Amino acid sequence: MIKRLKGEINLNPTVGMKKLLFCLLLLLCSLIGCIRARETAVPGHEGIFYPVVARNGMVATDNRYATEAGLQVLREGGNAVDAAVTVGFTLAVTYPRAGNLGGGGFMLVYLAKSNKVIALDYREKAPKAATPDMFLDESGNVDTEKSRHSYLAVGVPGTVAGLTLALQKYGTISLERALKPAIGLAERGFPVDEYLRGSLIEVKERMQSSSASMEIFFKKGTVPYELGELLIQKDLAWGLKEIAKYGAGAFYRGEIAKKIVAAMKEGGGLITKEDLASYKAIIREPVHGTYRGYDIYSMPPPSSGGVHLIQILNLLEGFPISEHGHNTAHTIHLMTESMKLAYADRSKNLGDPDFVPVPVSGLISKRYAEELRHKINLYGATPSNKIPPGNPMNYEESDHTTHFSVMDKYGNAVSNTYTLNFSYGTGITVSRTGILLNNEMDDFSAKPGASNAYGLIGGEYNAIQPEKRMLSSMTPTIVLKDGKPFLVTGSPGGSRIITTVLQIIMNVIDHRMNIADATNAVRIHHQWFPDELRVEKGLNMDIIRLLTEKGHKVVIGDVMGSTQSIMRVGDFFYGASDPRSTGGLAWDTDFCLGL
Repeated sequence: MIKRLKGEINLNPTVGMKKLLFCLLLLLCSLIGCIRARETAVPGHEGIFYPVVARNGMVATDNRYATEAGLQVLREGGNAVDAAVTVGFTLAVTYPRAGNLGGGGFMLVYLAKSNKVIALDYREKAPKAATPDMFLDESGNVDTEKSRHSYLAVGVPGTVAGLTLALQKYGTISLERALKPAIGLAERGFPVDEYLRGSLIEVKERMQSSSASMEIFFKKGTVPYELGELLIQKDLAWGLKEIAKYGAGAFYRGEIAKKIVAAMKEGGGLITKEDLASYKAIIREPVHGTYRGYDIYSMPPPSSGGVHLIQILNLLEGFPISEHGHNTAHTIHLMTESMKLAYADRSKNLGDPDFVPVPVSGLISKRYAEELRHKINLYGATPSNKIPPGNPMNYEESDHTTHFSVMDKYGNAVSNTYTLNFSYGTGITVSRTGILLNNEMDDFSAKPGASNAYGLIGGEYNAIQPEKRMLSSMTPTIVLKDGKPFLVTGSPGGSRIITTVLQIIMNVIDHRMNIADATNAVRIHHQWFPDELRVEKGLNMDIIRLLTEKGHKVVIGDVMGSTQSIMRVGDFFYGASDPRSTGGLAWDTDFCLGL
């Protein structure tokens, strides 16, 4: 006898048995359907950490307000470039330590209609009056105070030119719409959180040389803002309104330009109205490589990021990394030795391609990687002083930065990294504009063989020249699978950007991690000199012991990078913001939000 909610049904044995079997069959079919639905609906949840999941688009940034501003543009039907430009301007207000108008960067864009990836270079340039020895003292040593903390340290900014060009060529919304969230947040203010307050306290001493900075970022008497108090930036709101009205011309030829030039004259800087008026963002061909069947697109010179990302991947492709396992001693050993070889090449062969012959195709050649791979000792570390830069010409063919990633429902994708160089750049704000100035001139090689603030050694290719773009490590990257965007990623982190992006890609492709696990995994880094293998806290001590026995000098350091990544698998977007940055939406889905 079978009961139901109301009353009872009496079945004779023959009819009852048939109906019972039929019901059981339906139940079994529905269970199988549920299992299949669960298997296909939301893949990527097999890890320890869960990514953010969406169907219609996603934005991942270091800041809540920027993420929400970009997401609203997608809601209104805008594309990934529209959202990215909106994010870029918003970060200039709400993430002032790295978001900027007075800095520069790189944008990679995948255009679905043309199935093409383009690279937009809006890196800063040296002023026309710059000289190779401008940062050397009487003894011939580098004066880091001048190269990092003075008006002389400022390169001609490129952010406004880059963002407006991207919107003009590939966007669909007006510049006024893209600037609306930034203007509103600058005018009305937003509550100071612990992350912003702490970062301002850290830079307070350096900012005190700029009265304009102190008036904006501190209360009277140099008192820090308390948690929850509004940070209002009226001068910056004025500057953003000028750009909304007059476009990039306001920054490079208009009222903002006049104020920048006046500040330079007063502070002893080199940037003139001619420097600003002649600045142009450049559309370049991205560097392209392959890794285990995936297409890797990244930024070309004057960024070293894409070239050496592909070079290291080429080296590692010759080893069965997945069989060796994630963060095992042997895997880390192979990664470290590959990093050394790439960073050695960086010291000699990279610079602004408009000024020096950068051997890009040789550096990313599979054949060159095969030659270098033979130099790797599988069982022990090779000292960095035994690793000279290679000769890629033979294979030629005819720390505080911020990254954000966007993917839209139309199939477009944007990977953008931009910076002021140091946290808050020089710490100098142009009076009556609210615009913080970069200190990117320190990224040049002030003296051959001398290291910059990140310990990177440079050569003649990256020497200071008028109107030259300084070398960078920024590595905005788009990975395609079967010709469609699969992964968009990038990171801040100075010299460690390249290796951070490398590990996101390896974690996803070699170790089959979902994007949240790939983001949270412990990172390692080696950059040739200093000859030390830097690892984050959390790496197994037995692994560290094995690496030490192989001859590596292991140093446990601070966290590395702050990746903002989005993966697309089937109909779903999967995103993750790095928990290493406390400025992320850690208290609310990690500053990675989707539709």
